[in-house]
Amino acid sequence: GKGGQSFIEHCMSKVRAIRAAYPNLDIEVDGGVKPQTIDMAAEAGANLIVSGSGVYKAKDMAENISIMQRSVEKFGNGKIDDELTPIRSDKE
Repeated sequence: GKGGQSFIEHCMSKVRAIRAAYPNLDIEVDGGVKPQTIDMAAEAGANLIVSGSGVYKAKDMAENISIMQRSVEKFGNGKIDDELTPIRSDKE
């Protein structure tokens, strides 16, 4: 799709409905996913994400990836805080 699209928050109700109907299904969200929006997608039930500009336009790509990964691990895959991937940085 087209890069740089906005996150459409009202579509998360569809993700919640699909998650409720299919608790074991992989659900992917694409479009405007970045650290500022990932929790909404993951809490709605997405356990897979696509993030183009949320990674490639970031000041620290590794940090953004790890922040989004942690959100999906926690909200999309049910991990507890001690099990989450550590936050990384491009500086490492």
